[in-house]
Amino acid sequence: MRNRILREVFVGFVRTRRMVRHFSRLALLETLGRTGVSRELPAAQSKALIAAAKADAPALLQQIGSTEAGLSEAQADAVRERVGPNEVEHEKPLPWWMHLWHSFRNPFNLLLTLLAVISLLTHDLKGALVISTMVVLSTLLRFWQEAKSNKAADALKAMVSNTATVLRGSLQGGQGTQRLELPIKLLVPGDLIALSAGDMIPADCRVLTAKDLFVAQAAMTGESMPVEKTAALRDAQADNPLELDNIVFMGTNVVSGSATALVLATGNGTYFGSLASRVIATDRAPTSFQAGVNKVSWLLIRFMFVMAPLVFFINGFAKGNWLEALLFALAIAVGLTPEMLPMIVTSTLAKGAVFLSRKKVIVKRLDAIQNFGAMDVLCTDKTGTLTQDKIFLARHVDVWGEDSDDVLELAYLNSYYQTGLKNLLDVAVLEHAEVSSSLEPARNFRKVDEIPFDFTRRRMSVVVAEHDAHHLLITKGAVEEVLAVCTQVRHGAEVEPLTPALLERIRAVTAGLNEEGLRVVAVAAREGPSTQEVYGLADERALTLIGYVAFLDPPKDSTAAALRALAEHSVTVKVLTGDNELVAAKICREVGLAQQGVLLGGAIEQMSDQELARAVESHNLFAKLTPLHKERIVRLLKANGHVVGFMGDGINDAPALRAADIGISVDSAVDIAKEAADIILLEKSLLVLEQGVLEGRRTFANMLKYIKMTSSSNFGNVFSVLVASAFIPFLPMLPIHLLVQNLLYDISQTAIPFDNVDEELLRQPLRWQPDDIGRFMVFFGPISSVFDITTFAMMWYLFDAQTPAQQTLFQSGWFVVGLLTQTLIVHMIRTPKLPFIQSRAATPLLAMTGLIMAVGVFLPMGPLAHYFKLQALPPLYFALLPLIVLGYMTLTQAMKGIYMRRWGWQ
Repeated sequence: MRNRILREVFVGFVRTRRMVRHFSRLALLETLGRTGVSRELPAAQSKALIAAAKADAPALLQQIGSTEAGLSEAQADAVRERVGPNEVEHEKPLPWWMHLWHSFRNPFNLLLTLLAVISLLTHDLKGALVISTMVVLSTLLRFWQEAKSNKAADALKAMVSNTATVLRGSLQGGQGTQRLELPIKLLVPGDLIALSAGDMIPADCRVLTAKDLFVAQAAMTGESMPVEKTAALRDAQADNPLELDNIVFMGTNVVSGSATALVLATGNGTYFGSLASRVIATDRAPTSFQAGVNKVSWLLIRFMFVMAPLVFFINGFAKGNWLEALLFALAIAVGLTPEMLPMIVTSTLAKGAVFLSRKKVIVKRLDAIQNFGAMDVLCTDKTGTLTQDKIFLARHVDVWGEDSDDVLELAYLNSYYQTGLKNLLDVAVLEHAEVSSSLEPARNFRKVDEIPFDFTRRRMSVVVAEHDAHHLLITKGAVEEVLAVCTQVRHGAEVEPLTPALLERIRAVTAGLNEEGLRVVAVAAREGPSTQEVYGLADERALTLIGYVAFLDPPKDSTAAALRALAEHSVTVKVLTGDNELVAAKICREVGLAQQGVLLGGAIEQMSDQELARAVESHNLFAKLTPLHKERIVRLLKANGHVVGFMGDGINDAPALRAADIGISVDSAVDIAKEAADIILLEKSLLVLEQGVLEGRRTFANMLKYIKMTSSSNFGNVFSVLVASAFIPFLPMLPIHLLVQNLLYDISQTAIPFDNVDEELLRQPLRWQPDDIGRFMVFFGPISSVFDITTFAMMWYLFDAQTPAQQTLFQSGWFVVGLLTQTLIVHMIRTPKLPFIQSRAATPLLAMTGLIMAVGVFLPMGPLAHYFKLQALPPLYFALLPLIVLGYMTLTQAMKGIYMRRWGWQ
């Protein structure tokens, strides 16, 4: 079932933006930030939030029908039955008739419909029927694809779901509370949830308890810095829900601290839900991929707007039949319009997404596939991405590096009682069950308070009381940050002042551990009186350094091979880590990543953007970084002209994931990282990165084939029409001929997304270059005109098709040559090599082009010739036809050599 869903997920994704909306609350909030959409809540909703903020917690719990232990499972089910799942209805499905209208109303269909009406009014019933058939097929195909893609998007969204920690009570007054990890969509008003750093806030909630809780809600309020949330309402006069200290909103995220909160509203009843319907009406800013497609489309459309009127006036003045000239010019306009470009783009992206889905990779944004191919710099975090998801506690030593059980016990108590962000280091410490057996923390210790981790301090503390006696504050964190709040060290039973000489010795010990590839976390403590019950950042002072816990964070088995493969395909890898530079350097050596300079976060702080922009080019290892450092590096690499990917899995990676052209995360990442990413790896192997890069380049190369082919053949056809219109006393081809030729030609190109791509074209990143496409069009377009004019001469002089009475013979001769050369062009320009011999197209493309060429020959020779106003061609024509086609292919191949020597081949 899962494989079937994956296969269907990406078929016909015409509305790429809709898929983005289904996935990313962050993207939707970013859209809000760029538009004039009102952020005001409906009055009733605003009053309800203000009332909840001002109410006493017990009264609010009673009012909403909850308890201090949370709802029972049966109560939650009953509420969910009444209010529905916790899902924001981003975009209501259109009625089928409205969807059908939206599928029809694009400029290409409207132009064809106008031409069909004019044909009908001029009694050209056959032309009207052919054009109407094109419109109906186009509309129904889009209608079918979009209906299928909408269902598939919902299936894909369900595969990468975030969870929330929910407190569940029993039916008997809420006794026996459990903490459960439940999908966010199962939350209901009245649920109690636990929040910690890295969590996405899953609903609008009232904070009941909080410890140093800071929430990022910049996209919602415009505040650049995280805001502190508390259980108490500090400003009782606040009348703006966004300024309430004890209300948190769906779609924001916890930066640091911890809290318990009561769910007030879910789904469409949230502040986020009230914005969604207004935001959906706005467009997201175009990505670099969309901008590239738009530039190319407008290049071709501008060409059409210039050439169609020119053809109209030349034929009108030369032949005097203005209605016929108008029909012919409209048919030329249809032929010049890149109507197949959206289909080719969507199909190639969908094919790439299907390929990656088979590799256990979820593509949240289809455009990201092309960005994969364009990526030339990959920035990656170290822990959990280059290294394994499993971290091992290798050493627990005192300040001199000697084994110490005391250090392990203190680290265990710290990890056991902390309620904030439990990372892999805490998990590794807590796996030492023998410590739990000897300490029996549940019986012998009581948690007094906690000072949560944040990325500024890079440490966290818990305060415990043993048998309700003295309090013990236990701090663990990055070595330098813990040393900054220590004044003494313990060695055995002795406590010594922390002198500069001792500090140098400590750093030598930790550096030695780092050079072994161990990640070192310092442990410090301080005893205090039992009278203090509330602790804050100011209490992290005058600590005694006890020792260190050192962790082994081995690289993934696939890392070295993946990095080599990326380097072979011209992707530069840069490591951005918050860890120690010695540990990061050791990992880089193990995975074969040659160091080109190390830059530390402290130095980055002192650099201007201009200085850092130069430094990011010459360094590939950046250590001791904060989240904003990572984002700044990514942003400056993009400003330098790179297409940048970022791979990370932690809360500290989220800003860089959003800043990158393509964000890559893993399924085990924290909520905010998965929400920010464009690509999610469901398996641990990094080799899929190389496959993603190659698939992205194949996708781009196949799109480029259609664009090059369309632009060059259209230019050549119009040039030929201009020549014929100036010298021939009748139309070189009737409007219906142009339309049928265009329809057959379009059908032949539906197999392009499944074509092969030469290995040589996959070695370098590929990007949109509209100027190159314009040059390609002007260079190769006239080649087909040479052989069109040769055909004109052959039909005029050899077959005497010189008068309006013989125009059907002339038109039939050019119809066949034009269709064959136009269809064959894809084989000529799909590769810089010799086609059919050195590089062969995929079977579907060979079969489709061969079929269309056969149909093109059959139409004038078969029983339908009279219907399409064609006539049978003489045997001598078919004797000369291979020479014309072969000459066209030979000259094109020769011109390819000249073009490649001067401008290269992308």
